[in-house]
Amino acid sequence: MSRMRHRVIYSLLRFPVKLFLKIKFGYKSKKAKDLPENYIVISNHTTDYDPIMVAMSFKRQMYYVASEHISDWGTAYKLLKFGFDPILRSKGTIAASTVKSILRRLKSGDNVCLFAEGARTWDGVTCPIHPSTASLVKAGRCGLVTYKLEGGYFSTPMWSASSNVRRGPISGAPINVYTKEQIAGMSDAELAEAINRDLYEDAYAKQLENPQRYKSKRGAEGLESLIFICPACGKYDTLSSEGNIVRCSECELEMSYDEYGMLSGTEQKTVRQLSDVQREKIREDANNGKIYEISNAEMFTIQNHERILRSSGKLSVSGESLCCGEIEIPLEKLPDLAMHGRRALVFSYGGEYFEIVGPKNSNMLKFQLYYQDAKKLINAQKHG
Repeated sequence: MSRMRHRVIYSLLRFPVKLFLKIKFGYKSKKAKDLPENYIVISNHTTDYDPIMVAMSFKRQMYYVASEHISDWGTAYKLLKFGFDPILRSKGTIAASTVKSILRRLKSGDNVCLFAEGARTWDGVTCPIHPSTASLVKAGRCGLVTYKLEGGYFSTPMWSASSNVRRGPISGAPINVYTKEQIAGMSDAELAEAINRDLYEDAYAKQLENPQRYKSKRGAEGLESLIFICPACGKYDTLSSEGNIVRCSECELEMSYDEYGMLSGTEQKTVRQLSDVQREKIREDANNGKIYEISNAEMFTIQNHERILRSSGKLSVSGESLCCGEIEIPLEKLPDLAMHGRRALVFSYGGEYFEIVGPKNSNMLKFQLYYQDAKKLINAQKHG
């Protein structure tokens, strides 16, 4: 009965959703053709609206893999549960329960859509998928549709508020359709390579080749949630944005962000280039044992969709541990550290699921990036 309800609601909402996307974004999609009996759709991830954008190419209803955090939406989540029954996944964890739910849906003949990167891109480049994604597809014994969204990064970049839309071209289209027989004949490595190849998108490379306008009077707002090191004086956490301008409080830097997503006022001309330079500095900091910290953050555990405050105070990440208030966690025992939105770190430790939320204007991404480099050093020392 519930499956029929989901299909009816999916069908009824297709036209109004298509109209909404057309008005808000000017979104264009291509119809998926020659589809297998049932399938997994895997797409790159560029905006908060990606699930409904992908849906516009598929007439048949699908079940979506979504972040566990949507369960905090109260009435909105109850409506989503009633109408679409999303498959929940906790970021920063090895989601065995999510895999079981996906395989159960596929075995029942349903279709599933997931965004295998696990998070939206911060610099416009598709993140490599985890090798286990290919194993999941093969275990599903169904078809696979790879799907690519283009233009979303410049319309609502991850570093900016999702409500701050830059009006410009966005489109979505299926890239390849693989039958279950084709998939069965591929190794996990071959399938992973095919998925990565199909999904790969370098937004700035495409923009430089064929510039498109994304109009906004607030284009630069939020950039400090990605870039926290001033490219001029090298000071940390001194950048602030307003309108189309980013300024440093410690020097005379003033960067402009134009309608093509390009920068002026600094040596680097794209956000990606700025991010790449910063990433090298973070790697250097991790190698030198520098500690990243902010004066105040809150740590919660999430149990049965309820957030429980566990600690608050200074948040710091070093080569040895992550600390928030009175709680300290060794980095070597932390299997992953992911971002939820722009202000929250999420991870699993000791059988519990944690979320650390920073102040409104804090840069939390730096802690995840530092963790990644520090973790590589720990693993290298362990195996070296």
